[in-house]
This record gives sequence, C-alpha cells and structure tokens, in this order.
Amino acid sequence: MARVKGGPRARKRHKKILRATKGYRGTRRKLHKRAHEAYLRAGQHAYAGRRLKKRDMRRLWIQRINAALSEFDLPYSRFIKLLKDAKIELDRKILAQLALEDPESFKKIVQASLRKSSHSSKKIVQASLRSDVEKVLKKKESSKK
Repeated sequence: MARVKGGPRARKRHKKILRATKGYRGTRRKLHKRAHEAYLRAGQHAYAGRRLKKRDMRRLWIQRINAALSEFDLPYSRFIKLLKDAKIELDRKILAQLALEDPESFKKIVQASLRKSSHSSKKIVQASLRSDVEKVLKKKESSKK
C-alpha cells in the first residue's frame, strides 16, 4: 500500500494559521511554527481579556455610582444595602447609566432607597422607577441608531 502524507490537509491547516496571524511582525507572520505559537498565545490573551473587560466595566460602574452619590453624602456600600432593603432590583450597569444620563431619576432612586416606607408604597416607587429606567434605555437605543 502506498504511503499517504496528507500534503493538501497540512497546507490547508498551515494557510489557516498564516491567515490568522497576518498582521503580526517578523517570523510570527511568516513561519508556520512561530505563527502557530503566536496564534495560540493570542487566543489565551483574548480569553483572559474577555474576563478582564467584565471586571473593568463593573469597576467603572461602581466609580460612576459612587461619584453620583457624593452629592448625597452617601457611601456606595450603604447605598447598595439600602437598595437591597428597599427591594429595588437595579443592577450596577443601569444605576451607572441613570447617574450619568438622567440624574433626576437617579435622585428618585436614592430618595426611594432612603425612605422608610411600607411594602405597598415600595411597589409604587418601584413601578415609577421602572418607567424611568425604560425611558432612559429607549433613549439610549434610539441614540445608537
């Protein structure tokens, strides 16, 4: 039986790697072995970067919320605790957006979290806050278009 070396398959595999490393410098773009090493390492960095991006965004949201809370003399950690106690379930991303784009709604949220009220009035406050959040999100979506 004749020996099969698999030339076309190997060439296809090599071309795939060399295409992926097209913008790299020196031998990392031209030689298959070096290009393959660079390709694998780039994949590792991209994987880590996707996780770091989430971490960085959360930190940014917290900083924005904290900056907006400075006018109320309210620390961030206490504000989050008050939100949980008031059963206002808004995530940090939405809170940061409101603090940046719609300070009046953010002020209402802070006041609602500070207010000690009965459970039924909390539902009313949550409904009014929900409409404010939806308004900001619609405005954001329309500005993207």
